[in-house]
Formats: sequence, structure tokens, C-alpha cells
Amino acid sequence: MIVAIANQKGGVGKTTTAINLASALALRGKSTLLIDLDPQGNSTISFVQRDAAVRSVYETMVDDGCGLSDVIRPSPQENLWIAPARIALAKLEARLVGELDAHFRLKERLDALGGRFSHVVIDCPPALGLLTVNALVAATHLLIPIQSSYFALEGTDDLLETVQRVQTRANPGLDILGVLITMHDRRTSLGRDIQHRIREAFGAKVFRTVISKNVRLEEGPAYRESIFTFAPNSTGAADYYSLCEEVMDRV
Repeated sequence: MIVAIANQKGGVGKTTTAINLASALALRGKSTLLIDLDPQGNSTISFVQRDAAVRSVYETMVDDGCGLSDVIRPSPQENLWIAPARIALAKLEARLVGELDAHFRLKERLDALGGRFSHVVIDCPPALGLLTVNALVAATHLLIPIQSSYFALEGTDDLLETVQRVQTRANPGLDILGVLITMHDRRTSLGRDIQHRIREAFGAKVFRTVISKNVRLEEGPAYRESIFTFAPNSTGAADYYSLCEEVMDRV
């Protein structure tokens, strides 16, 4: 399973979901690779020290002589490895302009690993550019986090249009695994109304699991920990473990 976590809107919980879904899979004994495709590198610094001198996903995307195996680092958590990002990823699109295989670079690098990891989670940037398209071309599944907010559905049509183009031209096997409601405030009628709107729009594709607002989810990365080691008894831990169970059931 290679799951891309994508939504061009920022602040919807992509990185939090990538970190904690990957961690939950690792806790289940799955050999898991977390690929950070966001130039901000928040998934990277949630587990390892970011060192500009060390090779990252950028190098493997632009250099045919540098594979993913050359940049992958172990995380402090058993069964979980990280392919780190750095700010240089922001110039990838300009670097690869005109290259015929620009959209297939990540897929080629993953194929070269030869099934070393049973599960791969890709944290995409908040944009529908070359990095996100590379993730969609490489992925078997797409998970779409949508924040429980008034503007929740804004921009989803653009994302789904991009997904459809990828399915038609480059990756017909790409499956929308599900839509995940994040940052949900169960106490308010607005939160309940928004959840209803999202479920009306996407139907059975919406996960039963809903990620509630939880301050522990925001604090964990500052200590380079997933929610499962930082606050294992928190609501956030329960929510993301439930998501992992549901993902495994759907796959």
C-alpha cells in the first residue's frame, strides 16, 4: 500500500495525519516508510534532526544516481523510516521543467526499492503542483483530510479533477481510499453541521473515524514523537489508531 495524503488547502491536518498514520502502521508491525514531499519538512522534523548537508528527497528526485535507499533514515520508532525533505524541494518544478519523466520520478524511485516496505505514506505539500502529482502517480491510494470548518469543501473540486486526470493518463490504479474529517469540535452545532455536509458530499468515502481537536496532536511533533508515544492515552491517539484500523480494513 502506498497512500498519498493530499489536499491543496493548508492547515487541514495532512502532516499530522501522515505522521500518526505511519506511526500506527509501524506499531502494528508493518515496515513503514514516511516520505516527506513538503518543502516545509514538518514530517521530517517530527522524527529526526533536519541537516541541510544530508541528502533528501530532493536529491533522489533530480539525480538518477541517488535512490531513495540513499536518503532514507530510521526514525526512533521501530518499523518506521523517514525519507526527509528540505526547502530545496520548492525549486523542484523549475529544475524538472521540460523533463519527459518529471511526473514519474517518485514512482521510479519507489519501484527501485523492490518492496522493501510493505506500507508507504506520502505527506504532500498544500498545492497541486509537480510534487503532489508525483505522489498521485506513485500511490495506490489517496487519503484526503478535510478540516471541519466553514470552508471545508472549498477547493476539493480542483483536487478531484487532478486525481481524475492522473487516473486517466498516468495511474489508472489510483483509488480514493477515503475522506478524513479533521480538527472536529464535537461540542458545537456548527461542527456537527459541517460533518453532515462533508458526508453528504462524499458519501461512503468518508471515514467513520473523525479526528477531534486535541492539543496533544499539536504538541507531539515539538518533542519528535508521534501521538502514540507522546500521549498514548489521549483522544488523538485513540482517533488515529481507529483510523489505522479503518484504513487496513478498506485496503
